[in-house]
Amino acid sequence: MSASTATTAIDRSDRPGHVGIILLVAGLLVGAAIALGFIANEWAQPLILGLLGLLSVIGVFSLFAFAIGVVQFSGRAARNDLTKTIVDGAEDGLVVTEGDNRILYANEAYLALAGARNASEIAPVERLFKGRAEVSEAIYRLATAARGGRRLSEEVRLEPALSGGGAVGWYRIRVTQIMRAGRPATLWAVSDITPERERQENAFQELQHAIDYLDHAPAGFLSMNADGEVPYLNATLAGWLDYDLARFGSGGLHLDDIASPSAAALIQAIRGQPGDVRIEVLDVDLRRRNGASLPVRLHHQVAFDQEGRAGASRTLVLNRAAGEAGADERSDAEARFARFFHATPMAIATVDRSGAILRSNAAFTRLAPRDSRPATIRELFAGADLDAAFDGVLAGRGDVAPLDVSLSADETRSARLYLSPVAAGEDGDGESAIVYVLETTAERKLRDNMDQAGKMQAVGQLAGGIAHDFNNVLQVIINASEFLLASHKPTDPSFPDIMQIKQNAYRAAALVRQLLAFSRRQTLRPQVLALGDVLSDLSLMLKRVVADKIMLDVRQGRDLWPVKADLGQLEQVVVNLAVNARDAMPDGGKLQVRTRNVPAAEVPEFRLTALPEADYVLLEVEDSGTGIPAEHLEKIFEPFFTTKEVGKGTGLGLSMVYGIVKQTGGFVFCDSVLGRGTNFRIFLPRHVPTDEEIASENAVREAPKKAADHTGAGVILLVEDEDAVRALNARMLVSRGYTVHEAASGVEALDIFTRHDGQVDLVISDVVMPEMDGPTLLGELRKRNPQTKVVFVSGYAEEAFRKNLPEGEDFHFLPKPFTMKQLVETAKAAMG
Repeated sequence: MSASTATTAIDRSDRPGHVGIILLVAGLLVGAAIALGFIANEWAQPLILGLLGLLSVIGVFSLFAFAIGVVQFSGRAARNDLTKTIVDGAEDGLVVTEGDNRILYANEAYLALAGARNASEIAPVERLFKGRAEVSEAIYRLATAARGGRRLSEEVRLEPALSGGGAVGWYRIRVTQIMRAGRPATLWAVSDITPERERQENAFQELQHAIDYLDHAPAGFLSMNADGEVPYLNATLAGWLDYDLARFGSGGLHLDDIASPSAAALIQAIRGQPGDVRIEVLDVDLRRRNGASLPVRLHHQVAFDQEGRAGASRTLVLNRAAGEAGADERSDAEARFARFFHATPMAIATVDRSGAILRSNAAFTRLAPRDSRPATIRELFAGADLDAAFDGVLAGRGDVAPLDVSLSADETRSARLYLSPVAAGEDGDGESAIVYVLETTAERKLRDNMDQAGKMQAVGQLAGGIAHDFNNVLQVIINASEFLLASHKPTDPSFPDIMQIKQNAYRAAALVRQLLAFSRRQTLRPQVLALGDVLSDLSLMLKRVVADKIMLDVRQGRDLWPVKADLGQLEQVVVNLAVNARDAMPDGGKLQVRTRNVPAAEVPEFRLTALPEADYVLLEVEDSGTGIPAEHLEKIFEPFFTTKEVGKGTGLGLSMVYGIVKQTGGFVFCDSVLGRGTNFRIFLPRHVPTDEEIASENAVREAPKKAADHTGAGVILLVEDEDAVRALNARMLVSRGYTVHEAASGVEALDIFTRHDGQVDLVISDVVMPEMDGPTLLGELRKRNPQTKVVFVSGYAEEAFRKNLPEGEDFHFLPKPFTMKQLVETAKAAMG
């Protein structure tokens, strides 16, 4: 408060002296005098002198103590006059209360706030601040904090202000507990913050006006950070882009939401040195919420910190659409060219004689990673002939051949580079050459996939041909061994040898099936399967297959879709992968088998170009083994390719996996990291059963089982070009009661069929024969007798030749090699 203020501080903290103390001292002196009257004279005089001397010493000491300030007579406690002067004149109102709000002290500022002219008019804080409920609640919280020994501060709004200072007043009230003579007291501090609040409200209103002006300016404005997030855009730009800020909010948008890919790449490609402030003018296309393009010109300003990181941008946006106020007819052509230049899929840049990149379009900026921007084309591209070609362009040659190069930052990406010289007189700003780049990564991957597919197909055809011929040899061995076993008793010394021949023939047949599996020419018996049930049944076998040191973890997905596959072949796929995983973990590890559904919408997330979008059931077999070297990954599915030691692998396990999965209509992919493990992912198509399949399955389930009967009767025409195979098959059929006519070719079979006037109950024919193959023979037989029943036998799959038959042609099929039992059962079923 100023010196002219009428009010003065009130201080009741000093307690006045008590008259009883004076009366007590006087009584003691009178008592001493009376006591001296009863003492003998010889003792009285020395005592009186001693008492007077003591009083004199006390008096002199008190005078000196008062002179130097040790003893004060103005109050009971010593006072610091400087501190009191400061507190009395403080701008904040200060009041100290004790007990039931008894005021001990109030400074001049508080008296002015309370409007008190004397001590009788002063009111404590709890009575001074009253009014609305929120004010009373704030005072209550302050008083409670003081009683609890805590400090607290509150801001309250009064209507009207204290002492008639205005219609509204704002006050900051602080409270704390202090100790006085061992007893608690409460110190209240009251500050009038009305001017401060008025300044804040004025500043806020001015800010609101500025934001309103910016929001509705005739130009757009936005701010974006280095990650492409857009923390602010004004209402004008939001209207152009058809975004409702009240619904979407500016903080929830990203640059990719409002800009075309070319524009986003161009904006984020801007780089600067530490401390730089870059301003770029860009003619690009933004993207409305409905996907439509909006041509704009950006005045893009971005500052870089001391570490070279880009800060938030300040970007002015001018609408270049026809008829808009921001359009400038004189530069429309320039703006359109800039937009087309940046929107073209061909990457274009100009370079100087050192190869430094001077200007580039958006497609060119996307060739480099976001975290680094190469300064020259030599840093961006890697190619053996790049330097020679660039030197030729600098020499003015315009016939430099295109170059196939790779990107230095990512060798898996490739590009075709075209270099063109800048004509003399046009080399402004030091431009010496123009670089045109077409990224060829996708085309190269497609070409590699086609080459690999062609190679696999050629190897498959070779493997299938070998397997077919080998099957005929095995057919003879197996049938002959069965006849020998039937004519020898188990006690015969040669019986074990014959059994050994048969068993090894079956082993050879298994190898042939693997070759046929790779070539996709084996015969499958597909059925609707629940993959979870298949793996549950296989779990025990898998535990025996893997070593004790390997932990097997089978995780099943929920509600797996059905698949249609050959049960035995699918089990073989899982076992083969498990065996390979076991061999890759000689010191132990973990083998995981996982299944789950993959809806069509999730397929693009796998980034597998060869996998079409459809519903699949995914089967994963992952190990923590040694991994597969990158140079071997493209060869692992080839037959006879193996990295195992001699005698420890045939090289057919993975080729069989590949063939079975492909023949089932699925896809198999392998990911491997050397030293970390391998993951095989098999995508099996989801099967949706038809009504006919459901009805057929129910009929098979309900049909009664009958005892097997391997005898029969009837006339069979047996057609086989291999004499040994034909002879043994005829012998087996005759031994079971059938009449057999043998033919070595399709032409001979037609002659026999004609001679017997078509009186043949069944034709059993090979598929691949000279002169006339099996499908052609079937067509000729149908002409002579449409009711003729046919069984085809072949080492190839049924699907391999069904395409050569008319649609809906009815026949039975028996894959080679087969046993006597299988031949007889098939014949009975076909004649049945």
